[in-house]
Amino acid sequence: MFRAAAITTRRSSQTLLHHRTSNIPPPPLHQNPNFLHRQFCSTPSSSSAKEAEIRKYIGYTALLVGSAIATYYSFPFPADAKHKPAQFFKYAPLPEDLHSISNWSGTHEVQTRVFLQPENLQELEKIVHDANEKKQRIRPVGSGLSPNGIGLLRAGMVNLALMDKILEVDREKKTVKVQAGIRVQELVDGIKEHGLTLQNFASIREQQIGGIVQVGAHGTGASLPPMDEQIISMKLVTPAKGTIEVSKEKNPELFYLARCGLGALGVVAEVTIQCVEKHELVEHTFVSNIDEIKKNHKKWLNENKHIKYLWIPYTDTVVVVKCNPVSKWRGPPKFKPKYTKDEALQQLRELYVDLLKKTVETTAKSLEINEPDLNDLSFTELRDKILALDPLNKDLVVKANQAEADFWRKSEGYRVGWNDEILGFDCGGQQWVSETCFPSGTLAKPSMKDLEYMEELKQLIQSQNIPAPAPIEQRWTARSKSLMSPASSPAEDEIFSWVGIITYLPTLDARQRKEITEEFFHYRNLTQTRLWDKYSAYEHWAKIEVPKGKEELASLQARLRSRFPVDEYNKARMELDPNRILSNRMVEKLFPLPTTS
Repeated sequence: MFRAAAITTRRSSQTLLHHRTSNIPPPPLHQNPNFLHRQFCSTPSSSSAKEAEIRKYIGYTALLVGSAIATYYSFPFPADAKHKPAQFFKYAPLPEDLHSISNWSGTHEVQTRVFLQPENLQELEKIVHDANEKKQRIRPVGSGLSPNGIGLLRAGMVNLALMDKILEVDREKKTVKVQAGIRVQELVDGIKEHGLTLQNFASIREQQIGGIVQVGAHGTGASLPPMDEQIISMKLVTPAKGTIEVSKEKNPELFYLARCGLGALGVVAEVTIQCVEKHELVEHTFVSNIDEIKKNHKKWLNENKHIKYLWIPYTDTVVVVKCNPVSKWRGPPKFKPKYTKDEALQQLRELYVDLLKKTVETTAKSLEINEPDLNDLSFTELRDKILALDPLNKDLVVKANQAEADFWRKSEGYRVGWNDEILGFDCGGQQWVSETCFPSGTLAKPSMKDLEYMEELKQLIQSQNIPAPAPIEQRWTARSKSLMSPASSPAEDEIFSWVGIITYLPTLDARQRKEITEEFFHYRNLTQTRLWDKYSAYEHWAKIEVPKGKEELASLQARLRSRFPVDEYNKARMELDPNRILSNRMVEKLFPLPTTS
């Protein structure tokens, strides 16, 4: 039987609060402070003015102490509260069967009683059929890695983590059929023995295959398409038409629409992937600048299988990362690093200690720096610690960026490994992300709009004093035939640039996270206003956010309609899922149906 569980669920802290408050009556919810004030301050007419004044202040003191005691016992926190993920405070204990599920960044969270994990296709078919009969929503959700929580739904979710098998490998055709719940790393590890690997990878390996395809995820390489283009056939479990198979040959119209279908056209149960021979890559990392990049950009896009730029705001530094197959004749390059790992991290460590000492001086707190622990921290962990001291302080962010530029300068060199090992990237801690995709000409004739975009973005950051941390990652892909892909294009040779801006969330303090969130959306909205229309840029589906204002939402809907076949997409939704059991608020808001109330 299928099991109801959560990917990364956590019991609410209210369960703990319940045990501490069960014998203490809560304070009245509608006490009137003015009433208390009158009771404490009323005096007989015969009292002297001095006695009245004393009683008045005694009354104030009693009110203050009483309020403090009532607050402490009404809203207690467990001893380890500071170590818990930030979340909105809830005033009542949650039922035992209600779980909190959040995405990896902790930016989106829902509570649900319905989280279903089928173990095979038959159980999945029954779940979808029964939900459709009851008109019970069950949104497909993958590993919960999407920054915008596109798969989350309070009403209910279905997750295929237990459907994670490799079903068939065709060594001759270099194809593999898998259940859609398998994670990328598990898939790659499973097909290595057959001499196969995936053509390209996103930054991390923990995504489920179904999720990474449905949101149009991508790696980098101007001659390589996004991940969805690697899928040559799919098996969808739909509410209205049951289980259907689509491919380039079988129902191609639906195939190209559903391949990047955002989970709203059916639950992807199985996929067949076009693979390539497993191979090693040589990664070359070096520091450059905009002038050098302008001279070499066209050549670099054409000559390198994988390439990306990491722009460091408030510096002239651009980190260039090239990855290419190891030469069968020359082998991997021989290279001796100029600096050790400790030397590369030294400026970041010194900056952290210096900033920490200054923080202690201004707050009069005792300072304890555990040197062994500090030396154990990675580059991204050090950056998080530095930013956590004052994440919205532009001057601090500038210093952190400068120290990061120094780290990359001292980390120049080569690295060799299997393609899945080399193409990964440590994205750092929890963060807000906005990533846009826009056309950049062709490989034969790049438009250079990608570099113009970055120059304008950096100028915008500086002119508006945005506390923008590093890096701003820029990648490229070829076009996709999937109609809903941000890189969709009928032109075979068109290339697209993907640019991601970030703001880290290095703190667990709820109020501070709220302030960081507001600053991030100010940053994002400025880029939207100044750049998106000018460069025909559209957000990654896993990073798009639904605006709160009606006018902003209407504007976004119109923009999406101008870029994507929204009518065709909605028509397929109504045919395959007329009760909209696979949709959530995000899908409904972005693609409203005529019958949506």
